This record gives sequence, structure tokens and C-alpha cells, in this order.
Amino acid sequence: MMEEAIATPAFHDLRLDLDAARAHAARALVHFGTGPENARRTAEALVAAEADGLGTHGLARLPSYGAMVASGKIDGHAVPELRRVAPSVIAVDAGNGFAYPAIELGLPLLATVARETGIAMMAIRRSSHFGVAGQPVEKLAGEGLVGLAFSNAAASIAPWGGKRAVFGTNPIAFATPLKGRPPALVDLSVAKVARGNLLAAVQRGDTSIPEGWALDPDGNPTTDAKAGLAGTMVPMGEAKGTALAFIIEVMAAALTASTFAFDAPSFFDGKGPPAAVGHVVIAIDPGVVAGDAYLDHLERLAHAIEQEPGARLPGKRRLVNRARAAREGVVLAASLQKVLAGMGFPG
Repeated sequence: MMEEAIATPAFHDLRLDLDAARAHAARALVHFGTGPENARRTAEALVAAEADGLGTHGLARLPSYGAMVASGKIDGHAVPELRRVAPSVIAVDAGNGFAYPAIELGLPLLATVARETGIAMMAIRRSSHFGVAGQPVEKLAGEGLVGLAFSNAAASIAPWGGKRAVFGTNPIAFATPLKGRPPALVDLSVAKVARGNLLAAVQRGDTSIPEGWALDPDGNPTTDAKAGLAGTMVPMGEAKGTALAFIIEVMAAALTASTFAFDAPSFFDGKGPPAAVGHVVIAIDPGVVAGDAYLDHLERLAHAIEQEPGARLPGKRRLVNRARAAREGVVLAASLQKVLAGMGFPG
């Protein structure tokens, strides 16, 4: 007697509105062991990234986040704790949980202190993947403050001239308010491209990547995503990129007494101990020095940039993507659904 074939579920790309995408992401995180409130805040950040066109920090992170929570590498029920340790310094302990609840806990006080003293710093330790570094500084700029953010990550970039990874892709972000319009935002990684691009290629089953993105474990250029993940990322600006990575490593890890990149485990799986990396967010009240003229003065710089044919202010593309996502929603890829189903999430 012939055995009956076991039907394999068919997956198709699904377009979800933003509320549905947030609900889906939160359900996935809860399934793997995240507390509901932490899942909600994390899902909001992932869907915001997806809406802004930053898919490597969006829904594609659900499998790795789920694996880290399920293994205990991230404490999905962690409750962050906040202290004001100096007149202009706030310390937040993320409790080896997700970064997003810790950031959200500290941002309101950070803004308040910046207005009181002119400048304030929030130092977060015992955290995990920072997500889109531009998100917290954009919120500060939306309240009239200038924001800076730094984070380290698991090592994936070698010092210039070396082969062993010492620095992470270490994001840095900056945002400033503008007069009568959304903030200008700079959000970049010290790698030529985000490491998440390699992970996304592997998830899609397309292991080919452009030349110049990554090096294999022997330090040779590679166009294979898996070899790149096992090797190192190419820094932007060559030696200048690794110099910037050093600055960010000091700001994010040394200042917060957090894990250095070369000791941190991967953000892409459930193996190893909690990452316990650090983040620093700085808020500045521009009116303290520039007074009420800040926005008018800055507008002259913005105009000088925008009047150049083909030029635009940093971060403008995200606004176009965001508006489109608000109308059309975001795509839940079939490949992502398949990976999550393989991990036991029913959808």
C-alpha cells in the first residue's frame, strides 16, 4: 500500500496593514516566550523599520529574536530599571532583555533632563540588538532636541589591516529638528552595508551578494552570503570606517561598562550567553546656545543643500517609504513565514 504524501504548506507573500503587521510580530514574539508588553514595544519598532524601508531591521528579525528569547539569550520578560546617576546622566539597566523597552523607558526623562541642563546622556547596559538607531533620535528631534545615538554589536569588522573581527557594524545616528517639517536624520552603520543584508539573502535562499560587501574567514573578498557571515564585513571608508567604529565602541561599550564587540555573541541565533551590549543616547537643547534662532539659522543650511539638483536632506527617503507603507501596508514575505513555521510558530 502506498503511503499518503504529507502535504507541505504553501506560503505566499502577504500584504498587511501596519496594525496587522504589528499584531503578527507581537504574536510571534509572545509565542517564543516574550512578555506581552515587551512584545508590543518590540513589534512596534520592527514594523516601524519595515515601513521606513529598512527591512534588515524589520520583520526579518523575528526568527533570530524568537530564537534568542526561546534559548534565554534574551529575557523576554525583563523589566528595565532607570536611575538618574548625575544631574545630566541617566542609567538604564535593560536586564538582558530587548533594547526597545529600555529605550522607551528612558527617553522621556532624557528629554526632560536635556531641557533642564542643556544636554543629557542616557547610558543603557545589559541590552541586546539596538534596532534602528535613528528611531530614538528622531523622537528626540520631534520634541525640538538634537539627538545622537551609539551602539555596539557582535564583532563583524576587522581593524583596518587585520583579519579578525574586533568591531561590530556599530550604528551611529543623529537627528535635528527642522522648521515646520519632519526632522533631518542620519542613521548609518560603519560597515559598507548592514550585516542584516547577508542574513536576508540567506533567508531568501539567494546566497549571492554584491562584491565589496564582505570578506570570507581568510580575509578574501566574497560574493557568498554564508561565507560573508562567517567572515567579516567591509568597513565604509576603509581605515576611516574602522576609526569611527572605535569611537562608537568606546561610547557604547566602554562608557557603559558593557560587553565589547569581540566578546559579544551573535544577534542572529540563540547560541551563547546574553549579549549584554551597551547603547548611549545623547539629547541636546539647541536653544541653550543658539537661542530661538536655531531653526531659522539651520534652515539656511537645509536650503543650500536642497537647491542643488539631485541633492536631498538626510533621511528624506524614509518619509516617502513611511507614507507609502501607511497607505499600502508592508509585505510579510513567504520565505519569512516558512522560517517561522519551521520554528513552530503557526502564524
